Amino acid sequence: MRYLAKNYNRKKISFKYGKGSYLYSTNNKKYLDFVQGIAVNSLGHAHPKLIRAIENQSKKLWHVSNAFQIPEGEKLAKKLCQKTFADYVMFQNSGAEATEAAIKVARRYFYSIGKPNKNRVLCIKNSFHGRTIAAIFASGSNKMTEGFGPKVPGFDHIEFRDKKPRFLNLRKKIKKDTAAIMVETIMGEGGIKPIPDKCLKYLRKICNQKKILLILDEVQCGIGRSGDFFAFEQSKVLADIVPIAKGIGGGFPIGAVLMNKKVASGMTPGTHGSTFGGNPLAMAVGNTVMDIVSSKKFLNNVKKLSKYFLSNLNLLKEKYPKVIKEIRGRGLLIGIQIYKDQSKFIKKLMDNKLLTIRAAENVVRVLPPLNVKKKELDQALKIIDKVCTNFK
Repeated sequence: MRYLAKNYNRKKISFKYGKGSYLYSTNNKKYLDFVQGIAVNSLGHAHPKLIRAIENQSKKLWHVSNAFQIPEGEKLAKKLCQKTFADYVMFQNSGAEATEAAIKVARRYFYSIGKPNKNRVLCIKNSFHGRTIAAIFASGSNKMTEGFGPKVPGFDHIEFRDKKPRFLNLRKKIKKDTAAIMVETIMGEGGIKPIPDKCLKYLRKICNQKKILLILDEVQCGIGRSGDFFAFEQSKVLADIVPIAKGIGGGFPIGAVLMNKKVASGMTPGTHGSTFGGNPLAMAVGNTVMDIVSSKKFLNNVKKLSKYFLSNLNLLKEKYPKVIKEIRGRGLLIGIQIYKDQSKFIKKLMDNKLLTIRAAENVVRVLPPLNVKKKELDQALKIIDKVCTNFK
């Protein structure tokens, strides 16, 4: 730890290996991992098909420049487009890269049709779109932007409220220079807050009326995490641009921007690039994850497990009304909002061998792998029950 920068407040624990839903620490203790790299390890640890994909590809080709065709990337792009609304895909390395590229796509589209002054993006205040310099100002969080001035221009903000109207004065926030509205379909860092289907339809309607673009950030809630391949599918809304990452790599760094034909028309040769984005090794993993997670049977099982887990968590809420305030989320993107110190609650869970992570609004984020077993959910419920019993 001596040589690592102090930008993380790391817990005093490390792991030597993982298997499925479990992590094994360097001092030989077994933990149920419901962090999974913060919704990254969609298929848990050391999935045999992902190991095989990496082994096979590593013997052939790790990296080649995007100056050349990469068949593995073309294959994954085709699968993503055929499964979703998208006509084109642009591969990146992370969620932050993907959201930044999504902003570039939106601005470049309007530039390409002769409207270069239409370049501002409207976002939800205190949302989360990554940690790059532009992404933190897109998020509009004072906590994240403090000390990183001057302010990056081009972003405006709206409030997402817990009461109606959800988006107060939204129409007034849209100006002549607004290019797009960008929101997380389910706010992750912001406290596991799904944007209701009715609100997503409203955003789409306004974007159509104002002739601006809708960017739905599915970096955390996409790739099966909600029980649908994309969380916005439930609302029947179509986005123009969707950044993804996390789950599509199953633990290997992959990001991407999905876009429709209209907006993709502005991305001509030389307008964007990524040295490692879409490299053969990453694409081999992504293809394997995609083949597993995109199946109807797999997604239906995520929904089934989610229904079971959420119903039992709500029973615990009823059992401990002075500890648990609200159970939030959809699919296996779950938040337990508690009344008292979330850090203390998370520590107690860890002491009982269940790993979770925080989110805003005193929420404990619970992120099992998508292929979690029912008995593992039962184990987690038992631990949460025990912690609630003694929590003061």
